[in-house]
Amino acid sequence: MKLLLDSSSSLLFSVLLAQLPLLTSALPAHPRRHPPTHADLDKLTNQTRHLQKLTHDLINDQEFDSVIDHHRFKSLPAISSRANDLSSLELKPTLSQLHADLKSFEHHFEWLNKVTRKHHHSSAPKLGEMISHIKSLITSLHRQMMRVEAPRISVPSPSLPPPPSFHWEMDQSSQELLQKFRLFCDWAARAFLSLKSKMQA
Repeated sequence: MKLLLDSSSSLLFSVLLAQLPLLTSALPAHPRRHPPTHADLDKLTNQTRHLQKLTHDLINDQEFDSVIDHHRFKSLPAISSRANDLSSLELKPTLSQLHADLKSFEHHFEWLNKVTRKHHHSSAPKLGEMISHIKSLITSLHRQMMRVEAPRISVPSPSLPPPPSFHWEMDQSSQELLQKFRLFCDWAARAFLSLKSKMQA
């Protein structure tokens, strides 16, 4: 009887060993992380350049002669314009920071969009189109962040000015946001190109 039990145990153990490769292969594997390709960075660059053009067109569409007050918004992202800053960019922190900055601009422009619609401003349709493209770029950027496991930076609620009571106040807010965003788009596009050049090196 003892011999029979030992034989049964050995047989069961052998069956389990034979099934082990099948069991382990059925487990979900961790997805492999790949850095963005040249095509991915080209797409991000093209989306950013398109946003820059939309911003440029909106600025030119508005007839604005007075001096712009550049201090209405206290929570806009700081934008660097130094060449040596571009040369020192690293992939993960750059993707994370640009994503956070875009989310901040998105919040500011959604506020402006509500204001322009309330005042029935002629720029409201184009502004809505631009916000849609901002959301699209945010989605593309977040996809690349996930591929390289770049951390997501929390974006605080923006510090917004009181709703404008007069048309000229709305124009002031619009011009300040658009001009700051045009600078951001230029910086972001050059950042993507810099990251691409480092991949080619």
